[in-house]
Formats: sequence, C-alpha cells, structure tokens
Amino acid sequence: MSVLISRLEGPLRRRAFIGGGVMTSAALLLTGCQSLPGFSLNEAVRRLLTISSQNAFAQLLQPGGFYDNELDRIPLPAQFGEGGAILGAVLRSPAFRDRLQRQLNIAAAQGAERAAPLVTDAIRNASFADATAIVRGGPRAATDYLRGNLGNALITAMVPEIGGALRLAQNDIVAQAIRAVSGVDVQGIATSVGRAANDVIWNAIGREEADIRANPRATNDPLLIGVFGLNGAL
Repeated sequence: MSVLISRLEGPLRRRAFIGGGVMTSAALLLTGCQSLPGFSLNEAVRRLLTISSQNAFAQLLQPGGFYDNELDRIPLPAQFGEGGAILGAVLRSPAFRDRLQRQLNIAAAQGAERAAPLVTDAIRNASFADATAIVRGGPRAATDYLRGNLGNALITAMVPEIGGALRLAQNDIVAQAIRAVSGVDVQGIATSVGRAANDVIWNAIGREEADIRANPRATNDPLLIGVFGLNGAL
C-alpha cells in the first residue's frame, strides 16, 4: 500500500503544481518579469491580437459584414456629397445612394480579405518591446500598438483590390455615380474606401480586444485567463 501511495503522490503533486501555475506565473509576470519557461507576456499579447483579429475578420468577411453592421458600415465618400448643383438627380435619390453605398461596402470587404493575411503575419512577426505596458494599457492597447507598427500598409494593399471590385461594377451603379460627379474616378473612390476600410478593420479588432480583456474566460485560453484575468483585478 505504501508503495502505491508513493507512486500516486508524484502525479498528484504535479497536477497541483500545474493547477496553480497559471495564476502564480501571471502574478510574477505582471510584477515585471517578461518571460518564464513556457509562459510569457509577449505570447499573451500575441494570442490576444490573434484571437481579436480572427474574430474581427470573421465578422467583416461574412456576407454583408461591412454594410449590415452600423459600426462597420462605410459611408459614401465625400466626393458623393448630398448637396451641390454638380450632383445629378439620380445621385441625389436615396434609393440610388443606398445601392451605391452597398456596392462600396462589398468592395471594402474584398479589400479586407486582402488585408487579413497581412495582419496575421504582422502579429506573428511582431516584437513587443514593452509587453507589460500593453497588458496594463487601455482596452485596445495591443491593437493600437500593432496599427502603429503597420502604418498605412493595409491601405496600400487594399486599394488595388477595391479598385478592381469597383471596375467590375462600373457598368452599373458605380459608373452612374462617377458620371454624375465631375473629376471623380475609380482610383479616387478606391482610395477613399480603402482609408475608411482601414479604420473599420482596426476598430473591429479593438472592440474584440476590449471584449477579451473584459472577459478573458470566454476565450478558454489559460494564458489569456491568467494574464488578463489577474490584470483586470489589479
């Protein structure tokens, strides 16, 4: 019997150690230690951004992902403003403007599809010089950090995709809209939509990050629960 108990004690002790390890390691990390074997704040920030971006793009890239959500809907570019004698009667029609806006949001989604792998690669290759500050930062501190690192890279990547989508639609609503406004071309509209889509993407990722920080247990990720669950209680 004593031999059996001795054999069981080892696994039980290991389980007890593992069970308390996440919170203990998180406490050590949040007091300034950047890394422990198998557990680091850099990895916690990377997982936070990975899940946030995956959730955001999953929403944006579903049918109607931009237009159907008021928070993500891209407005008509300033070139298609409401007033002014330069606008034709067709462009002033609410029904036409709605159709045009829908078409531009569809084009934005195609641009976002091109942007998604760039965000994934940036997260994978990022070096978080001060991960502690990001963990202790505001609800979208990691998103803001990554956006600052990427600058206008997403816009640069999206504009050609958006322009291509708009050219495919030029025989219909987009062409009518461009003809109604002097000096407007597909490239100019694509650039405006690309800038707006860039803002929407980062705002969507930031919202997801804030949700994870507020309720890390919903991720079922022990590292995020350990780091951000403890951090939220500080």
